[in-house]
Amino acid sequence: MILVLWDIDRTLLYVGDIDRLVYRELFEEVVGRPAESLPARGTGVTMPLAVRELLRANAVGPERIEELARRIVQRMPAQLERHRNDLSRTGQIMPGAPAALAAVQQEPGLVPTVVTGNLRGSAEIKLKALGLDKYLDLIIGGYSSDDSHRPALVRVAQQRAGTHHGYTFTRDTTVIIGDSLEDVRTGREGGAHVIGVASGTTSAEKLAAAGACHVIPELTDTRRIIHLINQCAVPVVDQSCPDPSRGVGPEA
Repeated sequence: MILVLWDIDRTLLYVGDIDRLVYRELFEEVVGRPAESLPARGTGVTMPLAVRELLRANAVGPERIEELARRIVQRMPAQLERHRNDLSRTGQIMPGAPAALAAVQQEPGLVPTVVTGNLRGSAEIKLKALGLDKYLDLIIGGYSSDDSHRPALVRVAQQRAGTHHGYTFTRDTTVIIGDSLEDVRTGREGGAHVIGVASGTTSAEKLAAAGACHVIPELTDTRRIIHLINQCAVPVVDQSCPDPSRGVGPEA
């Protein structure tokens, strides 16, 4: 069996400025003034860390950051839910995503879920708003509501999937598909091979240089995606996916 961990934002879907609107609304609600600076786009950083950076960037005193961050994070899914109609109306499904998700779901031996910087509630809202949740087992995913350190989420998903399927998932049987350098770091530090997708703000060259096992331009070639997933699950000595303890040699 192979555990396939999909990233969400800019890999499967794109919600435009709605996330940033939620940051603005909650910052003003909790802090009491408008935010002048917002988190960078497309970095893949977990929401709890992005919220802390939001507070620091807007001159909130260090003694208040943890309390205010906790309050903002608690309110994020409910605030995003208020924009569900906007998500359904203006959110974009990335090219090839539904067919790729369906192909992975239907392939024997592949177990599809997510590993994401989103909180679990936010992830579910986004995926359901755009009709992509039906392809994924969201119960066994790894979310930033589990741990703000994104590499730790690989083990969270491996343990949940292992309990559910009665199987021990390891680095050699876990593959992340994502668009950011944070996705690559998550796999290399957390225990998974990574297929980079150059559909976000990070180029194929940067994904490869960071250590992605393979890099594809988008999700439209479903046969190749299935092939690469299976290739990444072959033991390192037998194929091209790099071992983090060795040099990087990805195929772009």
